[in-house]
Amino acid sequence: MAENTEKRGKILIVDDNEDVLLSLNMLLRQHVEGIRVITDPERIGEFMDSFHPDVILLDMNFRRNASSGEEGYRWLDFILKRDSKAVVLFITAYIDTEKAVRAIKSGAIDFIPKPWDNAKLRGIVESAVQLSRTRHNPAPAIPCEDMPVLIGESPQMQLLKRRIEKIGATDANVLITGENGTGKDVVAHLLHYHSARADRPFVSIDLGTVPEQLFESELFGYEKGAFTDARNAKEGRLETAAGGTAFLDEIGNLTLGVQQKLLTMIEKREMSRLGSNKLRKIDVRLLAATNADLPQMVADGKFRQDLLYRINTIELHLPPLRERGEDIILLANHFARMITRRYKMEDVEIGESARRRLLGHSWQGNVRELQHVVERAIVLASSRVLEEEDIEFSKTMPTRTVQETLNLDALEQDAIIKAIDRSNGNLSQAAGLLGISRYALYRKIEKFGL
Repeated sequence: MAENTEKRGKILIVDDNEDVLLSLNMLLRQHVEGIRVITDPERIGEFMDSFHPDVILLDMNFRRNASSGEEGYRWLDFILKRDSKAVVLFITAYIDTEKAVRAIKSGAIDFIPKPWDNAKLRGIVESAVQLSRTRHNPAPAIPCEDMPVLIGESPQMQLLKRRIEKIGATDANVLITGENGTGKDVVAHLLHYHSARADRPFVSIDLGTVPEQLFESELFGYEKGAFTDARNAKEGRLETAAGGTAFLDEIGNLTLGVQQKLLTMIEKREMSRLGSNKLRKIDVRLLAATNADLPQMVADGKFRQDLLYRINTIELHLPPLRERGEDIILLANHFARMITRRYKMEDVEIGESARRRLLGHSWQGNVRELQHVVERAIVLASSRVLEEEDIEFSKTMPTRTVQETLNLDALEQDAIIKAIDRSNGNLSQAAGLLGISRYALYRKIEKFGL
């Protein structure tokens, strides 16, 4: 996890609701270089010319009681005609799978639902700023001072660090495995930093957040007119990463058809955009990550064996946090320093009783869960020394107990039903409880027919 308090990015927010503008301004201004907010979309061009935003947050509906999103699509088209590399995030209270697919096909990067989750919104905006900087100026994605830190002194982590330094210097494709929340993205960034490509783009593609229908267009891009709403050509994320590194997170989600096209790209070092027969030469190092059992997926006919061989020149495995002993305390102290600095609070100390409680937990959410636990403890604690009673674990996190069934599909379906029930049908909240993206939840609902 990286400790980074530097403000990055210039944000333009366009929404006719002044309460929304005020809330977003207050939430984001401490994390970005500059913010401008406007209620009139007619002024978008003016601010693009004078303010030069990295990211535009764009409402989809400006007329009272409108919910179709047509205004948003029209203004998105206007923005992309002025700057084909513009990074736009839609804001809307009316979203469904069809609109999400259309939004991204039209050129938006993602959408932010109303109401939003503050932490997730900050993460979406941060990723969007990085993508914008990569698109407009292919400079080093991770300067030395902003490098993520792989924290840990356990034997497993010491070995992993040595391997990262050695493997990073090569151009080998690497498959990074491990449970959710173990830090696979940090390993990918470090491999890029230690490579000869460190001064070239690093493009992260989270395939868990991309609808299945958009895998091909997001990875390989498309030409104008390739499909309905393709009003402008768009380069794919792999093309954006040319000369640098592409990190495919949750690669097990790829459909077989896209797996074939990715395999061809790896083998022939060339690709074509959707809607085009023109082959483009591409030089990109491929890093992939998954928490899925890819060999079992191969056996089940869900993943190509030849692609697995290609992405798995070297495999790096991240151990779960519960197996890393005192690394838990090292990480907790790191997060405590990072969080108190972010919130401009006094330093805190982790007391002995809190240490014992942290070390005794099973950490199903791994490093990500630990960060959330430490942040909650610091915000709510009554003193600057955290004790056992300050350490609270999420009641939604499953425990490691023997289940009545060990069938993974049955367990997954049961968890989804419970999450939807606890969220009173709010799918964004249910996805948060499950620790997955909205799009991943939509796919699983379709898979199980819920």
